[in-house]
Amino acid sequence: MYYFLFFGEEHNDSIGHYLEASLLKKLAANYPNQVALTMEMFHTDVQPIINEYLQGFISEKNFIKEARAWNNYKDYRPMVELAKAQKFEVIGANAAARYSNAVTRSGLQILADLPASSKQFLPPLPIDTLTGRYYEKFIDLLGGHGMGPMKVYQSQNFWDATMAWSIAKFAKANKGKKIFQVNGRFHSDERLGTYAQLQKIAPKLNVLNISCFSADDFANPNWEKHQALGDYVILTDPSVKRTF
Repeated sequence: MYYFLFFGEEHNDSIGHYLEASLLKKLAANYPNQVALTMEMFHTDVQPIINEYLQGFISEKNFIKEARAWNNYKDYRPMVELAKAQKFEVIGANAAARYSNAVTRSGLQILADLPASSKQFLPPLPIDTLTGRYYEKFIDLLGGHGMGPMKVYQSQNFWDATMAWSIAKFAKANKGKKIFQVNGRFHSDERLGTYAQLQKIAPKLNVLNISCFSADDFANPNWEKHQALGDYVILTDPSVKRTF
């Protein structure tokens, strides 16, 4: 039995957003009162605001502003509204930008010097900086080595560790819940990033991952090239631009 599902998306793929919302709706229908949504798109320090909105205490306008919703929140709104209507939890899983920016400037060691009141929003320290395949993918993405990219990579690991910690903490307190995590697919493709960090801290959690992206070979997929990305790979048509 699987209790955790990554949906790795591309943030600008509207078809992917439609699919993840549809899948969450199916999960909620099949497992009533057993589903929770964790999201890269909200930060750990705005969890009280998320809860206040889901419970109907504050307006959507205030929620969007004070929870620092992404500019494309309309793409994620159907999932949040489903959670509100069906009364299941939404967890802001990611690290606030002020902390990741601090890591990018000064490295991971700066987190140890933060006040205790700030550390409540952070994963346990020290944070593992993953090596091997994930590092090479990241360096390829940035286009080269150096201290600048290395500190940015530390921020990437910080995001991954924070999301993994948020997920593991919720799973531990809510045994048996079906947890649906939405994040950029770089965080979970090839079972790296957040996926790998989660396995380190919660090795008994049963996990699957989906990689969903707009593919140039949509009409004639090269599955051999894509198959290592996830347990399930969904290709969307780059020629179709839709708003849902």
